[in-house]
Amino acid sequence: MNGADLFFGFFAVLAMITGWRVFRTDSMVRASFFLLTSFLAVGGILLLLAAEYLGFALVFMMAVEMMVMALFMVMFMMNPAGLNPMNMVHQEKTAAAAGIGSFLLLAWIALTGEFPVRDAEPPADVIASLGHELLGPSMLIFETAGVTLLTAMIGSVILSSRRGRFGDAAEGSRPPGLVAGGEPAGRRPKANEDGAGHHHGGHSS
Repeated sequence: MNGADLFFGFFAVLAMITGWRVFRTDSMVRASFFLLTSFLAVGGILLLLAAEYLGFALVFMMAVEMMVMALFMVMFMMNPAGLNPMNMVHQEKTAAAAGIGSFLLLAWIALTGEFPVRDAEPPADVIASLGHELLGPSMLIFETAGVTLLTAMIGSVILSSRRGRFGDAAEGSRPPGLVAGGEPAGRRPKANEDGAGHHHGGHSS
């Protein structure tokens, strides 16, 4: 057993544990970061298997995707920042049966399947050829999607900031209640910070 075998085992265990934690946590934000860690571990496995292009592509794409998902969870989840407890799994028995069945099937294929042995060495430009094959016809789409994702990330950070272009985000605003007609949810601005507080204060004086 050499260093590569140790790293392979480490990444494999990390990918399984964090993938399992995705469905055990009760927070969408935490689930996003657990899923990101699992994808990064799989990317490390691909690098060890000499699939450099697929490994780096997985790391770069999933890192951006999971960060965007976490930002949007913070912005738009009904509970604060997607951190309040919530049920992350639906149809538990069906999902568990499908997961166990898929694992057993893949394990059986890996242990009993006869995989072809490649005698010839691959061409030197195999990575470049794969890149042209995957991205050649779709380069414009990938570039457009990248700019769109970057714009969405910047916009989500700006929208989630308390201090905006036109003043304090809490000024003159009242978040909806968790129940109809109930108290507003989330942070309650102080009287000297709330525009409505100034208005009522003027009447009271």
